[in-house]
Amino acid sequence: MKIQSPAKINLFLHITGKRDDGYHNLSSLMCCVSLYDTVVIDITGTGIAVTCNSSEVPENEGNLAWRAADLFFKSFKQMTGNKGTGVKITIDKNIPVAAGLGGGSSNAAAIFLGLNRYFGNPFAENELMDMGLKIGADVPFFIFQQPALASGIGEQLKPYYGIKKQPVMLICPMINVSTAEVYKNLDLGLTKCEKKLKRILLSKQVFDPDRHLCNDLETVTELRFPEIASIKDALIDNGAKGALMSGSGPSVFGLFTQESIINKAHRVLMQNKKWRVFSAELLINTGYRILDT
Repeated sequence: MKIQSPAKINLFLHITGKRDDGYHNLSSLMCCVSLYDTVVIDITGTGIAVTCNSSEVPENEGNLAWRAADLFFKSFKQMTGNKGTGVKITIDKNIPVAAGLGGGSSNAAAIFLGLNRYFGNPFAENELMDMGLKIGADVPFFIFQQPALASGIGEQLKPYYGIKKQPVMLICPMINVSTAEVYKNLDLGLTKCEKKLKRILLSKQVFDPDRHLCNDLETVTELRFPEIASIKDALIDNGAKGALMSGSGPSVFGLFTQESIINKAHRVLMQNKKWRVFSAELLINTGYRILDT
């Protein structure tokens, strides 16, 4: 089974507080984009094996896809008494690693969805999402497969219908950002997105980049990496209607209104060899593509 596994962006990210378990509560508007890894699932006799074309991705128990397969088989055995079988997972990595785009969580969700389909859908969506949360906070969103308002640590999801299909450009600079360090340096007293959050929750209009784009983590990452602001400026200067860092960074996205504008911007911005530049679009109906079985 070959599955295209999408990236995500946070069109809005407000951090509401820190929990006793060390995680942070948040309110976020999340949407998948058409930048994909390819995940191939080969059912085998026993065991779990992962291979990936990127040296940045672990090929053992540290890989979220490996952990997803392990949890699925354990849950399947507990439900049916059937030990199941083994799986070989091959990941063709296209989504930048540790970039605020959720690539590892997306791969894990692909494993849950693919194995569930292979074995005749023994688990309902909410059961898969509960399993996904044990792997990572973003995994339930990818299983949900539609734009969503997320709360809690990201696991409480409500569909959001105010996003329209439009081009998006993703730029990932070649810098390393520690998510843990970003949250550690976040001053909750200085977060700025709460008022915009209320507009989103109360509004039934289409998401408006001019009014709604906001990320409480952006200023923290920008302090250490001024290049984030430079990328935002470059996107706006080349026709983006709005630009924002995704997650804890370092990836930045720009929203465009026309294909012709984003195509011209891509040609200009890809000249910077320190940036990985991708043109994609917001996915408003589904996330994953199963190419063959």
